[in-house]
Amino acid sequence: MKRIPIRTIFSVAAIALVLAGIAPGQAGAQGQPQRGGQGQAVQAPADAKVLAQVRVPTSHANIHSGPNTGNEVLVLAAKGTVMPMVGRRGEWIQVQLSPEMRKTGILMRWYNNETSGWMHDSTVEFLTPEAK
Repeated sequence: MKRIPIRTIFSVAAIALVLAGIAPGQAGAQGQPQRGGQGQAVQAPADAKVLAQVRVPTSHANIHSGPNTGNEVLVLAAKGTVMPMVGRRGEWIQVQLSPEMRKTGILMRWYNNETSGWMHDSTVEFLTPEAK
């Protein structure tokens, strides 16, 4: 029996998904709309109160346009990036985006008007206690 490299198997599976009209990672739960990164952006008010300071402890962390993995990733924050937390929605925290983020982060798209983004709380460590 001839062995087929695992890379070939995964490539064939990816092609099959594309031909079926389903991109990898976009197969939604039954009855749920597929958002494909097109979720609504949720911005913090300009006068938002800083609730805590957070830091990215891993190599990079996604900052989304809204509090859901279906929302578009704006930027990847590099390890050690410290940001002010200005909101929370469940397990998602809202952080302010600084102009320096364009230089220190890996831009996933050019963001213009976003002054804040959303991160899952498992991707950050709290430097200050979260205000209740």
